[in-house]
Amino acid sequence: MAYYIAPRFLDKLAVHITKNFLKLPGVRVPLILGIHGRKGEGKTFQCELVFEKMGIEVTHISGGELESPDAGDPARLIRLRYRETAELIKVRGKMCVLMINDLDAGAGRFDEGTQYTVNTQLVNATLMNIADNPTDVQLPGSYDSTPLRRVPIIVTGNDFSTLYAPLIRDGRMDKFYWEPNRDDKVGIVRGIFEQDGLSQREVEQLVDTFVNQSIDFFSALRSRIYDEQIRNYIHQVGFERVSLSVVNSTEGPPEFKKPNFSLSHLIESANLMVGEQKRVENSHLVDDYNRLNRGRKSQSAPPAAVTPISQPLSNGVTKEAKTNQFQKQQVSSPHLTLETQAQIRELLAEGYKISIEHVDERRFRTGSWQTCVHSHIDAESDAISNLESTLAEYSGEYVRLVGIDPKAKRRVLETIIQRPNGIN
Repeated sequence: MAYYIAPRFLDKLAVHITKNFLKLPGVRVPLILGIHGRKGEGKTFQCELVFEKMGIEVTHISGGELESPDAGDPARLIRLRYRETAELIKVRGKMCVLMINDLDAGAGRFDEGTQYTVNTQLVNATLMNIADNPTDVQLPGSYDSTPLRRVPIIVTGNDFSTLYAPLIRDGRMDKFYWEPNRDDKVGIVRGIFEQDGLSQREVEQLVDTFVNQSIDFFSALRSRIYDEQIRNYIHQVGFERVSLSVVNSTEGPPEFKKPNFSLSHLIESANLMVGEQKRVENSHLVDDYNRLNRGRKSQSAPPAAVTPISQPLSNGVTKEAKTNQFQKQQVSSPHLTLETQAQIRELLAEGYKISIEHVDERRFRTGSWQTCVHSHIDAESDAISNLESTLAEYSGEYVRLVGIDPKAKRRVLETIIQRPNGIN
């Protein structure tokens, strides 16, 4: 297939990689190139096309490899593969790069509920150290004074604001936001349907019809066109025999004729895919389920009086006025102190959300708190019931209440409400 390489992408990658292999006097070259942007826009695939065009060998690391039950393993892995790539440059006599896919998924912190582990800290620190000393990368427990070849590092991700800020600062990481324009999209989609006989005008019309869709949408669309033939094949051989006919057939794999790739058929299939996208976006069934649970809990619990707090909010409305809006839904708990219940009500009255975290005595020293809830809580009955169950389940551990500002994505309160027995 005649795959399309976006000129801007090729230019950015080629300049960064080449610059790292040159000795420019008095110039500090960033070792890392961070390619970020929306999901499904072909960041990794465009990189692979550029590497193939330039004859570059690649050592890959996945974001999923940046966490381990053993502390220090991911950091060691990065150092090991960096050294291996440096040796490849020396042995092969050609450009080689280290590529880390989905770095933000493995080392980023998306919200207050994301656990920030020792490995996350070590991965960030290791990449910072390599960026500062690219020719002196040592493995733990050993030291080799021989300088290494400098290895450019390419990282991809969706949102680099979730990464540790000193890692992505200028000087360590050069940033490139990849958002294909219309010409890029037309070129890439034309490459996807190159073998299917679509004209330039038809490709442009297809892209313009679904202008808000990412690149992978059109690739998935081409795959979907074959569904009808595969469905007919399954009915022809029978559901009971399809496994043997595909996996272990003496007649060879099945062959399919070229499906209907007319523009009208493509648009019809694409509209079905868009409909499925909208169903996912609009269903929000979990909200209905949680709302039902909140209703049941509030019906079974008696209302309780609240001592209003008259401290003014930032918008000029008092907490007392805000709190009165929630009085019909308030519940009391014999297991929580009045102070804790008041904190919960104040946070919810201000529009904040609530999370609950716990930690044992050993991990308390390192600050490795773990969340107890799957999503942030925005109802008082849910907060009280979750807090009661957490206190009962982790009776010998620290438990803290966390207030979260969902708009600013920051914590506004962290207060320990339970300590292990004997600890003040």
